[in-house]
Amino acid sequence: MAQLVAWRQFVMSLGALNSEIVEEIFVRFGASSVTLTDAGNNPVLEPGPGETPLWADTSISGLFAPDVDLQPLRDALIFELELAELPDNRIENLEDRAWEREWLKDFGPMRFGRRLWVCPTGSTSAGDDDVVIRLDPGLAFGTGTHATTALCLEWLDGLSLDGKRLLDYGCGSGILAIAGLKLGCSAATGMDIDPQALIATRQNAADNNVAKDLQVFGAPDAIENNFDVVVANILAGPLVQFAESITLTLKRRGMLALSGVLCEQVDDVMAAYEPWIDFDEPRFKEQDGQIWSRLTGKRRAG
Repeated sequence: MAQLVAWRQFVMSLGALNSEIVEEIFVRFGASSVTLTDAGNNPVLEPGPGETPLWADTSISGLFAPDVDLQPLRDALIFELELAELPDNRIENLEDRAWEREWLKDFGPMRFGRRLWVCPTGSTSAGDDDVVIRLDPGLAFGTGTHATTALCLEWLDGLSLDGKRLLDYGCGSGILAIAGLKLGCSAATGMDIDPQALIATRQNAADNNVAKDLQVFGAPDAIENNFDVVVANILAGPLVQFAESITLTLKRRGMLALSGVLCEQVDDVMAAYEPWIDFDEPRFKEQDGQIWSRLTGKRRAG
């Protein structure tokens, strides 16, 4: 029996149009949700703090009820944006399904190191001794699928963390702070300047029953205490820019991991931390044609 059409999706190339104005028109004509996506293959790897950049080739999609007439939407876009004609666009009929679980087709249980697993809701890991983080993709980056997150999780799994205090600098989803707590840390702190990351971190911590041991801050200045372990999985630019402030959160002989660094950026990042950190050999992982690195070391005692 054929599925009934549950939604109509209107997809249009955004081009140079103002995304906020287009989104407002979509919503006014009945869009239940509006999504911006990369229509090409041009990832924005390193936005500045507070920026919300768009891709060079962006598509905007609106999800509408199946009985909505989309011609008035098209007419309004042409009139209000003063266009001769609409950019490339199409209408797609979508069958009803559990959209919030669609990602499960591509995201299953993942192991990092010897015993650490990241598992979506409803799935299981391999053994009784496994350390399991329950995490579903949501508002903020960080489920373990990216090479940089995987490198950090593997490093944490190999440490003795019992009783230690951990800082997740640029926490995203909070996955690294949660991993530290699950692996034995007595307390953890997550810091991110993105408000959505703070929401995601708190929710994921609650879902993993570690919220009582996790503090979350929205600015580096709010971090007060020194830590036994600091993990900063961000990008090379801010890692270099904030090298001293990141290092000063670390106790002497404390352990540091830096990731989000492409292989060609390793020397610059290590040089920024050289006054304070004795580094191990970098570790590398390839993903989608790019080679990412993880830099680990200890803060000098002197």
